[in-house]
Amino acid sequence: MASLTRLTLSAPSALCRLGQLFASRQIVFQQQLPKLTSVNGLMMPTNRTIATSTIRRDIDSAAKYIGAGAATVGVAGAGAGIGTVFGSLVVAYARNPSLKQQLFSYAILGFALSEAMGLFCLMMAFMLLFAF
Repeated sequence: MASLTRLTLSAPSALCRLGQLFASRQIVFQQQLPKLTSVNGLMMPTNRTIATSTIRRDIDSAAKYIGAGAATVGVAGAGAGIGTVFGSLVVAYARNPSLKQQLFSYAILGFALSEAMGLFCLMMAFMLLFAF
């Protein structure tokens, strides 16, 4: 038993650009209704499938780009972290110049950790774009 429902939006919406996008396409939903079988006196569905048209792929690719853009925001956070680390190095060196070598090693460690977090964010953005 299969049921086919076709929804066509014919007039573009004056309120938003999204209405114009949907107006140029047809959305086709194909749904196979579940077949009910009796198991121990209980009615249970056996299978159910849903197939959608190209609109679904467009929404998925848009979500992929939005997610990749959101993942790259962490790179800006890494830049701010690096600036904070070296700003703190200058302040600490001005307070106690005798600890120059130890302060510099701490600053390099902070720089490396901040940079690693930025690279992880960039890696996640590329994974979202190209892996899925």
